Amino acid sequence: MATTAVSANKAELLAIANSVASEKMIDKAIVIEAMEEAIQKSARNRYGAENDIRAKLDPQTGDLRLWRVVEVVEEVEDYFKQVSVEQAQKLQDGAKVGDFIVDPLPPVDLGRIDAQSAKQVIFQKVRDAERERQYEEFKDRAGEIITGVIKSVEFGHVIVNLGRADGVIRRDQQIPREPIRNGERIRALITKVERNNRGQQIFLSRAHPDFMRKLFAQEVPEIYDGIIEIKAAARDPGSRAKIGVISRDSSIDPVGACVGMKGSRVQAVVQELQGEKIDIIPWSEDTATFVVNALQPAKVARVVLDEEEGRIEVVVPDDQLSLAIGRRGQNVRLASQLTGHQIDIMTEEEASERRSREFSERSKMFEEELDVDETLSQLLVAEGFQELEEVAYVELSELASIEGFDEELAEELQNRATEALERQEEAHRTERRELGVEDDLAELPHLTEAMLVTLGKAGIRTLDDLADLATDELIAKKAEAPRRRASAADGPPQRRPQRAEDKGGVLGAFGLTEEQGNEIIMAARAHWFEDEETAADAAGLDADSASAADTQEAADADSTQ
Repeated sequence: MATTAVSANKAELLAIANSVASEKMIDKAIVIEAMEEAIQKSARNRYGAENDIRAKLDPQTGDLRLWRVVEVVEEVEDYFKQVSVEQAQKLQDGAKVGDFIVDPLPPVDLGRIDAQSAKQVIFQKVRDAERERQYEEFKDRAGEIITGVIKSVEFGHVIVNLGRADGVIRRDQQIPREPIRNGERIRALITKVERNNRGQQIFLSRAHPDFMRKLFAQEVPEIYDGIIEIKAAARDPGSRAKIGVISRDSSIDPVGACVGMKGSRVQAVVQELQGEKIDIIPWSEDTATFVVNALQPAKVARVVLDEEEGRIEVVVPDDQLSLAIGRRGQNVRLASQLTGHQIDIMTEEEASERRSREFSERSKMFEEELDVDETLSQLLVAEGFQELEEVAYVELSELASIEGFDEELAEELQNRATEALERQEEAHRTERRELGVEDDLAELPHLTEAMLVTLGKAGIRTLDDLADLATDELIAKKAEAPRRRASAADGPPQRRPQRAEDKGGVLGAFGLTEEQGNEIIMAARAHWFEDEETAADAAGLDADSASAADTQEAADADSTQ
């Protein structure tokens, strides 16, 4: 059994362990383990690094044991790690070959260099334990508001002392023009906690919309209790913000509860955000209504939704345009962030001009293609028809139900629309061939002659050209159904024309789905695999022919012999 080797005063060792554990707020066992590792390292320096030396410090008494572990063998080859059976019997009764036994070592007096080395080992071990403790403490606290003391400002980033760790508020997460002074207390939102080689990093923010949400939860008991919910929030830090609120209790006004008596609640949040103006808006499930509320204080005349594109067109009176847009576009930008849609604002005059232009263009198209008079073409447009396809493929009963129409007229219009589409198809086919687009492309699924013309103009004329494209490059994104306008409050829903410029793929304007795009690309690549199979079959035939020739040659040689 190992004897006791004392290299320092027992009470002093325990006092050091207790002091470090208390100061760094880590487990005493970790400090004891660090001391043992440091003593082992110093002992190896004294007795040789080849030895397997162990140290054990009793956390209760402070007794320190030091020994080396050796293996019992018949013939010693490594005198540092092995011992003969005869020598082993002196150390431990009954030792036999294959056993690992302990060889007690005498006390170690740490010299200046050894003591410094041991100190570094202990510091490193304690530092690692402290970082791990800090990470475990903060890793699940993302989304909380925490208070700290400004420690320093480094390259524009604010270092905040959080008590047991330091956090950082990056330059882009600070409120612009906010005065920062060392030693002042500051509140911030914990956005994320990361672990890296230098320990944990705690990222804080005062510009995040969730920081404002949490501040309202602290100031408004109804939000904390879940009676009122902040459904959406958008900020221009230090300048202006908007929040959409809803109450789950019909007897409680969500806007009034957030404002508070004489504005006391909202003012507390405004002061914390350095005077940031906050618009509190009632949230609505109806997108159009919510957009109208979000653009306050501007008055909105009409809202046109394009849910597929995620865009919203808002029509406002001429005198409300600047108010709706806001200074440097701030009001419409915040409203866009709040609603999650891109908002395009236009005046009533601009909207009227565009409607007139579109109405005239479509009327003229129907008049020319269907060979009808102006009154009939305008009636079709007024009923929401935009394209020839809609006239050709709509239910006959729906077309006949238009005032002034009957079934015979509806059938005639559908026949003319079908003939017009066939003429367009033939014109596109001619143009496609003039562009040099191969007929093989016309055999691919989902592709029309108009699409092939677009491909030809983009320089895609062969199967290989198309096969080299990715699906995204072909269709850009999903567009599964014809888009229609949805009025917010006044006026019936209207169909809306597709905008090719909004699409990014070569065929993005044609409304192909991702599944259709994949089918087109895979069909274009099919000949690659057919060529490989043909080459493989040819190689197999060549090999079989060569084998047959060799067999015949061998047979001829045998017959000759």
